[in-house]
This record gives sequence, C-alpha cells and structure tokens, in this order.
Amino acid sequence: MIKAVLRSIIPEPLIGAYHYTLARLAAFLYRHSSEKLIVIGVTGTNGKSTTVQFIGRLLESVGERVGWTTTVSFKVADREWVNDKKMTMLGRFQTQKLLRDMVKTGCRYVIIETSSQGIMQSRHIGINYDVIAFTNLTPEHIEAHGGFENYKAAKGKLFDRLHRLPRKKIDGREIEKSIVVNLDDPHAEYVLSFKADRYGGCSWKGAQPELQTRLNTTPVLAAEVAFEGTCTTFSWAGKSVHLKPIGRFYLENTLVAMTVLSIGGFDQKNIREGVEELESVPGRLEKVDEGQPFTIIVDYAYEPAALNAMYEAVSLIEHKRIIHIVGSAGGGRDVARRKILGELSAQHDDIVIVANEDPYDEDPMQIVNDVADATGRAGKMDGVDLYRILDRQEAIDFVIQIAEPDDLVLITGKGSEPVMAVAGGKKIPWDDRDAVRRALNKRYGRPYTY
Repeated sequence: MIKAVLRSIIPEPLIGAYHYTLARLAAFLYRHSSEKLIVIGVTGTNGKSTTVQFIGRLLESVGERVGWTTTVSFKVADREWVNDKKMTMLGRFQTQKLLRDMVKTGCRYVIIETSSQGIMQSRHIGINYDVIAFTNLTPEHIEAHGGFENYKAAKGKLFDRLHRLPRKKIDGREIEKSIVVNLDDPHAEYVLSFKADRYGGCSWKGAQPELQTRLNTTPVLAAEVAFEGTCTTFSWAGKSVHLKPIGRFYLENTLVAMTVLSIGGFDQKNIREGVEELESVPGRLEKVDEGQPFTIIVDYAYEPAALNAMYEAVSLIEHKRIIHIVGSAGGGRDVARRKILGELSAQHDDIVIVANEDPYDEDPMQIVNDVADATGRAGKMDGVDLYRILDRQEAIDFVIQIAEPDDLVLITGKGSEPVMAVAGGKKIPWDDRDAVRRALNKRYGRPYTY
C-alpha cells in the first residue's frame, strides 16, 4: 500500500533512477559477480522457467556446474530450493548475492529467467549477459506496461543492451554475445533485428528461409515430430530424439535449450542424450498419481496462450470428461484476461470450477465472479456444469469427490507455487499438489503423504 502511494506521487523518471541506482550498487557490493560467469538470460511470455531449467539440466548432463533463478526454483551448484517469493526476478541485492554464491561454489554458467517487469525495474542492470534466449511473445501484462507495444519494447531493451556490454574472457576464451530465437514465433524477426555476435535459432514448423538466413550458426530444426500422450519424438540432424515431457510447449522450450548448447559448441550426441533424460518441470503439466482411477494434472497456466497450450497437450491424454479448476486470474493482473479465461474454460471443459488463486488486495469473490460470469455467458450453467467455490481447498475437495474413472482433472493457475498471495502483502503456505493429496485422502481414506 505504501509503495502504491509513493508511486502515485513520485515522478516516473525518479523511480527509474532509484531502481537503476540500486541495481548498480548491488552489483558493486557483490563484486560484479556476473563477470566471472557465463550468463544466459531467458525471456519471453511463456515457457521461461522450463527453458531455464532445461538449459541447466542439459549443461549438467555434459559435466558443467550451474546455477539458475526462475519463478519455480533457485539453484546454486548442488543446492536447489523452491522459489516462495512470488517473483520471477528477485530484488537486485538478492540476485547479486545469488550470483556471488555461484562464483564461490565454482559455477561456470548461470541461467536467469528475465521478465519484462524486472527489466522495467532495472533488475537486469549490473548483470553482464552473454546469451539471451527468446521463447515467445503473446499479449500479457498489458495493463502494467500500458499496451502490447510497450510490453514488446520492454523485452527489446534486454536484447538492445546485449552488444553494449563488454565481452568477457573466461578460462582463456572470449565469450561472444549471442541471441537465440524460437523462429516459429511471429516476433522472431523483431528479436533478430538486435545486434549480436552470433545468432542461433530453432524450429519444428519449418522456419521461413528468410529468417534462417539471418542466422550465422546452424539452426536446430526438428523434423518428423510426433506428439503422443506419453512422450514426444522428433528427429534432429537425422537422429531420433525421445522427449518424455508431452506437448508443443515442452518441445519448443526444449529446442530453445538445445540451441543454447549448440551455439555454445557442445556435441550434438551429448545434447541428444541429455534431452532424453529431461523430466517435466514441477507444476508444469505435472501429474499427481496416488493410484486414483482418474488423471490429475496441476499446471501453472494462468493466461490465455499458456492455457491453450495446456489444452493442446492434454488432448493427447485419453479421457472421458475434463473437470477443471481454473485459476481466477489473480488480483492486480490484467483484468481483461478474466473474460478470456472464462470463455476458454466454457469451450474446452465439461465441468468448470472457478476458485480463489492469488487475490492480493482485490476482493477474491469479485475475481471469481469475473471469470465465472464469462463462463456462464459462454454456455455453462451454475450448479450444473459451473461452480463458484471461493475456498481453493474446498474446490479441490469437490472435484476429487465428483471425478469418475477415466476423467481428467485439471487444476491450473498456481502449479508448484508454495504460497498464496493475499491482502496486505501476506503470503500464506499453499501447494495445489498437497491440497490434491488431502482431498484424495478424504475420498479414499488412504494415508497419502504430503
């Protein structure tokens, strides 16, 4: 509340200068630690956390020591822990401290999930990026940025800054500045317009030849792609690859990660072998299986593009009905999104339950109603195939009670987040997966552990 008041009375240039100064001070206090690391930034609307972790896992599979910061988790060498801060990019001092810890523990690489809002607040300043990878760009955080073009431009600031940063020498090798692009995204050309030493790209749809000519490294092109309910298979450079996580988004995130390693000079055979060991990221199409006769999936999707991708992925799983607890789009976020989420749920789900998610300082029931009203206008009927249940545990108990054999239960909006953000800046402990296990225990009376 105090921050909101201060923002309303302090001129924007002064707020910007404040953020910038803090970032520079933090980098100084922690001895410019990014200068001693190969820094890979991952930006985009969706898939950042997954891509960061996949890059990290692949680097580990070839013997590198890594650290990362994502919405899901933090990692410093052998230590990994859950992100319970409800922030994609931490404050400047926290981030710089993590970078210092990575240097101390012998990390060579760090992968940083870099958000547009973090860029707006200069949280990327004082970090000397070497590689920036782009996943995709869809309308999101529009209210915070004042429009899609402003949102796009915020992403662009990260790429524009890359070539202005000094090249490093690590282990006697000069590290070139590189941009990696998902060539299948409509905004790939925009990203490739920024200056860099090396450009890498990936595609599974058959990237436009004119985009491929913009690259100065061999693109990672997936062919013979087969999406199945248990895995995804594709060929790369004539060799078959088996990817355990399912769905288009997992494939696209994997290809971006492969491209980062490919332009880094790692062997194709080693990259393929690493890909085949990748597992789903917590809270991203994560199954909760305690032996129940129906499928339960917990997913982070809270905005339209991610929700569409989730529906696309789960369509590969055999099921009778879809029963869906849709996250109610969170307080303080784009209000316009709520109508779209409601309409998508009405279109794809057999039964929709709208529940509390992360209300922050908004009235949680108003948020629920905003989503549910749109679902109702799109054809669902309250008490028949649409339910408004404010308490999230009660909502999860309800779906577990009504689920029948071969149903597919979807619980979206929070994924593996360990807290719920409520009024007054408070964060209360919460985990959808634990809530599911409690509900299963109530129905079946078995001692599930959580």
